Amino acid sequence: MNNSAANTGRVLWAGLRALLVLTVLCGVLYPLAVTGIAQLAMPGKANGSEIEDASGKVVGSELIGQTYTLPLKDGEETPAPDLRWFQPRPSNGLGTNSVNTQYSIILSGATNRSGDNADLIQWVKDAKAAVVKDNSTDSYKVKPSDVPAEAVTSSGSGLDPHISPEYAKLQVHRVAERNKLDVATVEKLVADHTDDRILGFIGEPRVNVLKLNIALKDLVAKG
Repeated sequence: MNNSAANTGRVLWAGLRALLVLTVLCGVLYPLAVTGIAQLAMPGKANGSEIEDASGKVVGSELIGQTYTLPLKDGEETPAPDLRWFQPRPSNGLGTNSVNTQYSIILSGATNRSGDNADLIQWVKDAKAAVVKDNSTDSYKVKPSDVPAEAVTSSGSGLDPHISPEYAKLQVHRVAERNKLDVATVEKLVADHTDDRILGFIGEPRVNVLKLNIALKDLVAKG
């Protein structure tokens, strides 16, 4: 009995020592080492790829899309888009984030509907009609065939921060008119904020909507 109790005690003490050592190594030292290396090697990415405006205020992350809408009116379930700004892809997330109130984002989530789903088909038709209507001006008419796919469909996460150069260019005339800017000036703004394929062959050309809208805000302020 005494030997059995002693053996049990030794095993428990060995297990406790292993727990303490592994807790210090894996729960304290390793996270500190990884965090330190990340802060030294890539501090921007380690801190969430935050984007600041001209005043130095953090307004979002280049990895997370944001919506640009007008204040919600009485009787509205969904706020209308603020057409002064370039609009992102549709967001079909799971709801608003009640944790991070620094800026409004949508929790990650997709529609999970098949291509022949009646609701999805109607959403796409309605979204295309809205894109045509919202982006047509007196001097520029958008045709349904001009609307790219990402203008009427969300990404898998619903939080894609990018749009295609084609969708950005489609919005140029509306943005220029709403902000009383020259079309050529806004076109150049889009061109300057268009990122090419990674390493020249990975992915597609893309425009980060948040960065583009920050540049637009600065341009309007100067004008």
